[in-house]
Amino acid sequence: MSWVEVLGYAASATVLASFCMSTVIPLRILALGSNVLFAAYGYFEQLYSVLILHAILFPVHFLLLVQIRSLVNDVHHAHREELPIDRLLPYMTKRDVGAGETLLRKGKKADRLCYLSEGQLEHTDFAKTLRHGAIFGEIGVFARNQQRTATVVFPTDCRLSELSENKAKQLYLQDRSFGFAVFQLIINCLLENNRRLLEGGEA
Repeated sequence: MSWVEVLGYAASATVLASFCMSTVIPLRILALGSNVLFAAYGYFEQLYSVLILHAILFPVHFLLLVQIRSLVNDVHHAHREELPIDRLLPYMTKRDVGAGETLLRKGKKADRLCYLSEGQLEHTDFAKTLRHGAIFGEIGVFARNQQRTATVVFPTDCRLSELSENKAKQLYLQDRSFGFAVFQLIINCLLENNRRLLEGGEA
């Protein structure tokens, strides 16, 4: 058996191995190795159709590998980031709310999430007070039934920045860091509310 035949068998073995891969990044790396082996085999055996095919596939697989690595890095960094309010403000509309006003009611349609830039608010269902810098209303926006989970009243005059449900969902799909930050915000909020309910039941 010549070394060129060994090269061909090695190239075929990489294809077989690719069917055993369960994760994307090793699969792309193996695909790149397979392209190199097949291109070399096609060159030495003068199988130019094989050579051309894998010469074209190599940059395709390389680009896909770069994209998936970029996605993994974005997810890794997004895990450590808070909701990027500075980047959201251009998409938000400002609103002033008077003391004593009820802005959100439990069970009503959730059509926006809000950022409290001035003042404070109260979640009446959870006896929780939030102050400036707080984000609220995100759970209902992304819930399946799109209903508010709590009533929010304002004991003081407040200033809000509001992001519509439509824009929030567009940003969720377009900006991975925003999507993961919202995901973490919702989980943390649900865990905190559950803790408060448990503490209230024990009391």
